Amino acid sequence: MTDENLGTRIKNSVLGVLKGTGEVVQGAADTVKDAVVGTLKDAGDVAGAVASTTADVVKGAVSAAGEAGTGVFDTLKGVVVGIISGVGEVATVTVGTISDIVRAAVKGTAAVGGDVTKAASGIAEGVITATKDTGVSATDGAVALGRSAIGGLKDVGGDIIGATSGTVSGAIKGAQSIGADALGAARDTAKGLVAGAGDVGADVTQVTTGAIKGAIKGAKDVGLGVEDAASAAATGALEAAESIGESAVHAVRDVAASGVDGVKAVLRGERET
Repeated sequence: MTDENLGTRIKNSVLGVLKGTGEVVQGAADTVKDAVVGTLKDAGDVAGAVASTTADVVKGAVSAAGEAGTGVFDTLKGVVVGIISGVGEVATVTVGTISDIVRAAVKGTAAVGGDVTKAASGIAEGVITATKDTGVSATDGAVALGRSAIGGLKDVGGDIIGATSGTVSGAIKGAQSIGADALGAARDTAKGLVAGAGDVGADVTQVTTGAIKGAIKGAKDVGLGVEDAASAAATGALEAAESIGESAVHAVRDVAASGVDGVKAVLRGERET
């Protein structure tokens, strides 16, 4: 069981961070980590409490960002880093833990009227940034991020292309910031997104389009080649589609061949003609 006042305490603490002169991401991460550790230490079932704790924390943080008039990106990046770090102080962070955190973060954002599309990038960057300090591999973390993000989005509704784009661009920036393989993050996150689309019946064409769009944006943000990033995302999407079925494979191939934002994605083992 989580503290019913947790969301209010987080809101007040994060509001103080946002109105202060310090660094928002680190300030939010430190505040949230301490609160999560305290809450989970009192929980009888830590694994079962992670999702509800995450939702409470995110609701408070997003409410604080709205009241302060600041964007949710830096706030949620710090919040997610703090949640994962806090869980890691009390228990072992697993792929399942990351999935629970991402899905709850998406739902928590929507529950207080936050913009899930804008929040997606901050959540993704936070996950990839924090995963380096866990026992979860970068590949497994990125796939879990994508798969649970689309699951959370399906729960709350919203702009699939925009949110999947934000998820991949955030993953690229997170990977770049910790010296990990940014193109690998694009591929693996896109793979998770399309796999998640298969799980919940989301539109594979929209998810693939969003993933490639996000890869292009993320590549521009960190100085990578946009064609390489688009191709990495498309290849990851295709890998997942092959496990879903022929219609999903055709959907991914059609998006890649048509191009996104003027960039054509070259799929694994194929050459541009």
